[in-house]
Amino acid sequence: QVQLEESGGGLVQAGGSLRLSCAASGRTFSDYAMGWFRQAPGKEREFVAAITWRGTGTYYADPVKGRFTISRDNANNTVYLQMNSLKPEDTAVYYCAAGASAVRLAAQYKYDYWGQGTQVTVSS
Repeated sequence: QVQLEESGGGLVQAGGSLRLSCAASGRTFSDYAMGWFRQAPGKEREFVAAITWRGTGTYYADPVKGRFTISRDNANNTVYLQMNSLKPEDTAVYYCAAGASAVRLAAQYKYDYWGQGTQVTVSS
């Protein structure tokens, strides 16, 4: 089992920045690829970003490319999502997830463990 806990969400004005953190506990963190997903009100949960277990590969959804950066610190069992130039359409609950797969990391079914989510609200 892997337990995941997100933090760092909040209210920010458009154009601002937030850094989300996801702390993992349980099984060996470095064995898992990590992903960030989000769910806006009335919409399905969608892929945001993912990083391979060693951090050598990163993947982003088109709407966040160039604005968001995913990174991980395996020594501290934490994955981060740096979000810059935030837009109102980034408003959502953000979830981190851990999965043993190394491929197709944009697919939700590849992830075995999920956090409870953290709310990000971007005002215009």
